[in-house]
Amino acid sequence: MNVLWVFAHPEPRSLSGALRDDGLRTLREFGHDVRESDLYAMKWNPVVDAADFGAEAGDGRLVVGATSARAHARGELSADIVAEQEKLDWADAVVVQFPLWWYSPPAILKGWFDRVFVKGFGYGVQAEDGRTLRYGEGRLAGKRAMVVVTAGAREPAMGPRGVNGALDDVLFPLHHGTLFYTGMSVLPPVAVYGADRVPDEQFAEARDLLRERLRRIETEEPIPFRTQNGGDYDDDLVLRPDRAPGVTGTAAHLRRAT
Repeated sequence: MNVLWVFAHPEPRSLSGALRDDGLRTLREFGHDVRESDLYAMKWNPVVDAADFGAEAGDGRLVVGATSARAHARGELSADIVAEQEKLDWADAVVVQFPLWWYSPPAILKGWFDRVFVKGFGYGVQAEDGRTLRYGEGRLAGKRAMVVVTAGAREPAMGPRGVNGALDDVLFPLHHGTLFYTGMSVLPPVAVYGADRVPDEQFAEARDLLRERLRRIETEEPIPFRTQNGGDYDDDLVLRPDRAPGVTGTAAHLRRAT
């Protein structure tokens, strides 16, 4: 299996860095081919601007979606974006690792998605019959994705009644709105809590958890998100009344919420 590991932490000697190093070794031990995008080490530019789109940007008002689609179709995207898209095309699975900062990934990772998942590649993809392919379909369909996240909060505080909100809800924009949106099958996350104060024994537990999850990366059941075009949503993309009646919020978009 080809696995792309996208790493977004500024300190390679951190807990995250140690887990990344062990995770890459583990994947190779299991016989997988691995490539990495270490965004801080690469000094990745997270800012979308006209330079991303070559001649397609022109001199007028920049309309990012339309311009990026033309640049993608005509081979005008900047070389750093193309290199990341080629890694994604190569990959069968993508591991996205980051510390949770202010309820979201670091800006450098958000900027990776902003610049790499351009229209025509990450979104704005249509079937021959005109259907928009997203939320379970799309150009990246058939690939698997798994988030590895470290959080400063302790686990109870990110539970169903914790003050920080449940981790599944915190990660919903990334899991559902980015990875699943582009067609990928999203595996349950690997989470390490209290990451600023992890004793040796807890690190060993986190390492072993990650190793076990990587061992199952080809076979683990993904999060059962409802596909957009699978019949659960009406023409306004609202859940039909007989789907998860009485359930609202992110949980309603899981197939197990019947």
